[in-house]
Amino acid sequence: MRRLITSIIFLSIFLGFSQTKEIDNLSIELAFQTQDSLKVEISLKLVKSLYEINDFDKAIKYLIESEKLSKKLNYSKGLAEISYYKALIYAKKGDYINAVSGYMQAKALFVTLNDSLNVAKVNNSIGLIEIKRGNFTKGLQYSLAAIKELKRQNLKKDLCLAYENLAEAYTNIKAYDKAIEFNLKTLEIQEELNDFKGISQTNSRIAELYSFNKEYRKAIEYYEKVLETTDNDSISGHIYTNLANQYLKFNDYQKSENYFLKGLKISRADNNKPGILFALNGLGELYLKQKRLVLAELQLSEAGSIAKNLKNKPELLRYYKSMKDLDSTKGKFNRAYIWQSEYYKLKTELDKENQIKAPVISDSDLELNSDFNSNEALNPDPTKPFEATGDDDSDKFKIILYVLLAALAVVSTFLVLIYLKRNNNIKYTQELEEKNLKIELQNEAFLEQTKHLENVNNVKDKLFSIVSHDLKDSLSSINGFINLLREGSLSREEFDNLIPELSENANNASLLLYNLLNWSKSQMQSLVAKPELFDVQEVFVDKVKLIEQRAESKGIELKDHSFRDFAYADKSMFEIVVQNLLANALKFCKRGDTITITNHISNGNCIVCISDTGIGISKENISKLFKNSSFTTLGTNNEKGTGLGLSICNELIELNNGKIWVESTENVGSSFYVQLPKSKK
Repeated sequence: MRRLITSIIFLSIFLGFSQTKEIDNLSIELAFQTQDSLKVEISLKLVKSLYEINDFDKAIKYLIESEKLSKKLNYSKGLAEISYYKALIYAKKGDYINAVSGYMQAKALFVTLNDSLNVAKVNNSIGLIEIKRGNFTKGLQYSLAAIKELKRQNLKKDLCLAYENLAEAYTNIKAYDKAIEFNLKTLEIQEELNDFKGISQTNSRIAELYSFNKEYRKAIEYYEKVLETTDNDSISGHIYTNLANQYLKFNDYQKSENYFLKGLKISRADNNKPGILFALNGLGELYLKQKRLVLAELQLSEAGSIAKNLKNKPELLRYYKSMKDLDSTKGKFNRAYIWQSEYYKLKTELDKENQIKAPVISDSDLELNSDFNSNEALNPDPTKPFEATGDDDSDKFKIILYVLLAALAVVSTFLVLIYLKRNNNIKYTQELEEKNLKIELQNEAFLEQTKHLENVNNVKDKLFSIVSHDLKDSLSSINGFINLLREGSLSREEFDNLIPELSENANNASLLLYNLLNWSKSQMQSLVAKPELFDVQEVFVDKVKLIEQRAESKGIELKDHSFRDFAYADKSMFEIVVQNLLANALKFCKRGDTITITNHISNGNCIVCISDTGIGISKENISKLFKNSSFTTLGTNNEKGTGLGLSICNELIELNNGKIWVESTENVGSSFYVQLPKSKK
């Protein structure tokens, strides 16, 4: 790489030195030349060398002297080239009026000399100026007129410039297919000329055009070509962000996020505010689609601030739309309405600006007009000014001019009145639309509130129903035992025999209360996890003690093969999950079955398994287990349940960024797995 840079620097110095030497030689040769056409030719060579090194002031001095000599000698070829170089210098300085005038003068002389090649070059130059000035239709005609001759002469650099001009003009009039066509032709010549910088720029333009045409796969292909050929970080940052937007169209969120983050990183390093804005708005849209609302709001907040500071209206419009979508998703409909109003206000403003800028183009304007050259008003003798045709004609022209001005004033007044009336209609329509939108948003809010109240009411009904049946049975049984004890109706031996049953009823009532409390909280959206680091083995030891007697009385063997391991979650919620899973395993095991507890580590997560050799679960019932419904079946000893246990387990584990699943085979057994993180995410 160092050798390459050194070679480029050496070559630049060498070329600069040789160019300076050539100018010196031409200056000496010119000084000793006699006053003839050869002197004009040498002077023009010197002008060309000075033009190439941007020494315009010195070039103009030689052009003025050469023009005097050419007029004296009546040397038309010299006058034509002098006019052409003057126009080139005016164009470089941004003086487009004098540049076009010079080009037209040069073109008239080249036409007289039947110099079709130079006529093509002049047409190409005029086309470039007209396109820069926004006269796209006119510029198109000049550039199209130049192409045929430039192709015939195989002037690749000039032809490449003509194709670039045409591609730019077609882009500006939104004729994207044509713009792609001429950019591809430009690319073909640039590859022949090994113009690597030009190739990169053209690939980027082609990608943008395919994106405008909604051909996103093609756009991605050409953006990736740009990345292959550029080592410029600023360009790479822009391309990464554009690539991200294309992948976002396909909902390829992973690739889109990667490219957005790469583009944002480069733009931040370069302090490229527009690049940062573009990437942040894109990330905001991406996170909105993924429902990652907190991240979306962070990106959009910064994007809005930058868009307002830069006064970047298109990106500000994009920001307003994203904020409206964000607040609608969050249920903040009043704020969503405000963003919607801002969005429509700015959109109307931008639409008006685009209407003013956008030229009216017909299909015929996209191709070369066959009468183009004959319709041009060329001065037959550009060395002389146009002459007046007499006082009478002048008076007639004045009268016609006054009539036209009066007509223009009347028409302008009429157009202003129409415009004002149309604006009033638009404003009235917009106000109606805004009112309708506000009503719609309010209706949505009322429906949401009604739905929430209905859900809360349903929770209450279901809660009372469960309490009135299952909890009542367990508590009545415990109360009966206590009454018998108080009355002395039970002997010590009978009491000892009834203790396991009493313990089971108390445990059932306790677990039922835990489940009901957490289920009602989750339905009313007030259940919040308080994670901490704890040892899962300690939880197993405590919970196994609670069911040891019940397992022994039912003839079921308990095996605790767990080891010391830590999880990052809400310990009390995990205890409820373990208690539910152990109670379920006990419920669906029969005498002689085994319940086994194990745990292991996988991909930085703690995984717990409670398996049994019980009656198992059918495939049909597995799909109903973790849903928010009261699905339940009787145990092996006809034990009842609420059907809420596994639903609560699922919600509690999800609140702790974990997962729960089951593997089961009928008449073989079931294994319930719980995955929890080992550290804070």
